Amino acid sequence: MNIGEAARASGVSAKMIRHYESIGLVPPAGRRNSGYWDYGASDLHRLGFIRHARDLGFSLERIRVLLGLWVDPGRSNADVKAIAEAHLRELEERARQLNEMADALRSLADACDGDGRPDCPIIASLVTGADAPACHPNPAPATPEPPAPRGKARTKR
Repeated sequence: MNIGEAARASGVSAKMIRHYESIGLVPPAGRRNSGYWDYGASDLHRLGFIRHARDLGFSLERIRVLLGLWVDPGRSNADVKAIAEAHLRELEERARQLNEMADALRSLADACDGDGRPDCPIIASLVTGADAPACHPNPAPATPEPPAPRGKARTKR
């Protein structure tokens, strides 16, 4: 099948198939007499493996190692498990960091009344890096002025 058909069958775009070929994750496809690239069942299995691994967030480097293990009949499942567990720990750490960011942003959004006034604890926090003060009818502490636009300095005439 040609690259478009392989892309549809595998769920990997033609552009990504070419990229995977260029970095050696997928061997270059054979050529038909017509000059079209010819992808077979083994290519589709390999592309499906890569797509599933990418769906789980594995890096290309780890996918390369996993592909090597996949084709090695003497592989140890302990090696595969170690790669999966290392990736799992990284995902859990990223999830923890994302949750911390979401909590911080939620606190900032909760601190702002959103009533149309110019003072804004969200902006104040972004400027200072400190936790947001509550936004209430009393005037909020002044925040530093935003930086002046960069560019050519204007002189008075």
